Amino acid sequence: MKKLTTVLLVSLLATITTKAQTYVQAGLNLANITSTNNGQTQDNKWLPTFNVGIMSRFGISKTFDLESGLLFTGKGAKAEATSGSDYVKVKFNPLYIELPLNAVVKIPLTANAKQNIFFHAGPYVAVGVAGKSTTDVSLAGVTSHTSSAIKFNNDDPTTSQQEGAAYDRLKRFDYGINLGGGFDFGKLLLRANYGFGLAKINSTQTNNSSNDKNKFRTFSISVGIPL
Repeated sequence: MKKLTTVLLVSLLATITTKAQTYVQAGLNLANITSTNNGQTQDNKWLPTFNVGIMSRFGISKTFDLESGLLFTGKGAKAEATSGSDYVKVKFNPLYIELPLNAVVKIPLTANAKQNIFFHAGPYVAVGVAGKSTTDVSLAGVTSHTSSAIKFNNDDPTTSQQEGAAYDRLKRFDYGINLGGGFDFGKLLLRANYGFGLAKINSTQTNNSSNDKNKFRTFSISVGIPL
């Protein structure tokens, strides 16, 4: 019985591996950060940034699949205040390596199901690796520009410990939920995705707070090309 089970599992894995589809993905992110206790972004503006990486679908069936991969993706927001010709403009663009795991429901458009409409949803985890914040100021005709690297603390994602927490540092780890959909044309995949961050990004704040302030919100439009 054990041998039969082993043979069946190996056969299943071989079938999935044969049908797996890997593709290169790249696209535009519109990133923001919640600024109110109820999770709105009203005080911030959407920041254009990017996503690029590799995704794979396991090839489970014509109507259902799982996908995962690694993405290098930008998050953050921008804000500005103006009074006449005077202004302060801030851009905040941390960069993450993100690991998503999505369940994919497909609606075939052709008999062989190589072209389909799909919807996806699932969790993601991400680790901060780089980033930059910039500030542009114009006051009484005098302008200035400053730029600094974004710093991360060394928090433990399995506990509430925030080693190296400070007001000028982000949490190293982010997590949340992805929701979206798109079209798979066989040789080209178009996808729209909304990343709903669940972790507070400030290293001095705990995630069990009763409000939704200071969390990532990221809308993405991407193109995938099969390898």
